[in-house]
Amino acid sequence: MRKYFPSLIFVGVTLVSLTMAGLVYLATIEAARIKFQSVADDALNRIEGRIEFDLALLHATQAMFAAQKGNISRDEFRAFFTSLGVAKGFSGLRGIGFLRFAEASQDDAITRDLKAGYGIDRKPFPQTSLNWRAPVVLFEPMSKASLDAMGFDMATDSLRRPAIEAAMAAKGDPRGTGRVLLGQSKDGVREPGILVFARVDRPEGEGAAPAGFLYVAFRTAELFQAALGKAPLLPVAVEVFDGTRDDDSLLFRSQARPDTGYAEAFSVTRETTVAGRKWIVNFRPSTAFEPPSPRAAPLMLGLFGLVLAAAIALVARYQQRAYQVAAQLHETTEKSLLEKELMLQEMKHRIKNSIARVLAMARQTASGAKDIEEFSASFSARLQAMAASQDMLTRSRWQKADLGELLRTELGQVFGKELPEGVIAGQAVELDETTTQALGLTFHELATNALKYGDGDSSVGGLKVAWRLSGKGKGRRLLLSWTERNVNGVTKPEKVGFGTKLIDMNITRELDGRIERTYGADGLKVEIDIPYRG
Repeated sequence: MRKYFPSLIFVGVTLVSLTMAGLVYLATIEAARIKFQSVADDALNRIEGRIEFDLALLHATQAMFAAQKGNISRDEFRAFFTSLGVAKGFSGLRGIGFLRFAEASQDDAITRDLKAGYGIDRKPFPQTSLNWRAPVVLFEPMSKASLDAMGFDMATDSLRRPAIEAAMAAKGDPRGTGRVLLGQSKDGVREPGILVFARVDRPEGEGAAPAGFLYVAFRTAELFQAALGKAPLLPVAVEVFDGTRDDDSLLFRSQARPDTGYAEAFSVTRETTVAGRKWIVNFRPSTAFEPPSPRAAPLMLGLFGLVLAAAIALVARYQQRAYQVAAQLHETTEKSLLEKELMLQEMKHRIKNSIARVLAMARQTASGAKDIEEFSASFSARLQAMAASQDMLTRSRWQKADLGELLRTELGQVFGKELPEGVIAGQAVELDETTTQALGLTFHELATNALKYGDGDSSVGGLKVAWRLSGKGKGRRLLLSWTERNVNGVTKPEKVGFGTKLIDMNITRELDGRIERTYGADGLKVEIDIPYRG
């Protein structure tokens, strides 16, 4: 028996070592799977955020049409489209257009609209058996292909008509199509895309039928690349389907190659709703995905166990630690699933709040604007100021934003250059989401007024912005001083504009603070006092 005792010890410790290696291998695989689920959720958030941002353009245009009571000329539509810088800020957007809702017997009226707007003598086409039509009467940006499509009755298309009818019944909420083929690429192949429609109502008292439908067309390849192509790049291979997972409903497949070294268990499938349609998004690890632990860890542990075969007590200790790691991993998994669900609900809530802000701001700007050019310029600038605050919060995962960086961003957008030394001064202060969005719009309005009424090109040189924190604990407050030097003096305006109302609403209502303005012979001084929720 003694002869075989060393061998028995070796065999026993070897079995324990192999068991340990197996447990660590399973724990490594589980940790990698949990990490990839987090990466997939991050990718889904990017996709949803990008789509909602692009659809904000549709909501803004819908508000502009409502302000114009559903009637707008081609020149006004083009000016509005150009002022928003759509070509730079909305990747994947093929264009935005307007369908005039009319009875099938009103072809002559549509022909007159096309003649007046585009100089083309064309009746709506093709022939239809429906008692109503929805032909294209406005589209931007204009091209040879879009000019050929003017007058095309989208209600005659079997893929587009269900979305138009759904938008008609939705009373303003956007509704999308399934996969459609848009335009032509350089090699003559039409590219997959989607169209999203939103109803535009007639003025009150002119009947229940809509005035028409706004629509945006997206190339899905460019849309998803814009969402997923920002740094840091995510190590995922993505497939997006409309409704069902088959080739006919495939909206997008990323160029990143999935890593075949990972089992199908790593595949993550999520569902999301876009403009009333269910999308299925499938994520798989790409070759760039790195697990939290090296793949060689189980082998190294096994070799280490063989080297220390005689240390039975040490092997037992490693076994105990493996069970503890498994328990902690299970607890972490449950916590991670709960946190991801809360994060998704919070993101949806924030997106709805952002859309409400955009619509309210569009309505208020439209009510105070003299013409479409003034509305487009004011609304575009305010939308960019809001987007800058949103971008800062996105980079910090909606946690905090730096006050100094927010000021430099908003002032740089207005004055269009680097700020001189000494313009802003204050300690490092981090702002929460609500304070960041409210102060972002406030700084934009103050800077716009400084540029408009300041001393010419030197207006930014005569500007001083300082801030400090006072108090302790829950009673801490942020005190900010905005000083504009003007040698001609400043007098209190007789009429309060929308910009001033927007500032007061942000400070007093949104942030529960105070604001005081002092008009003097040497310029304007604005004192802002708000609770600090850093």
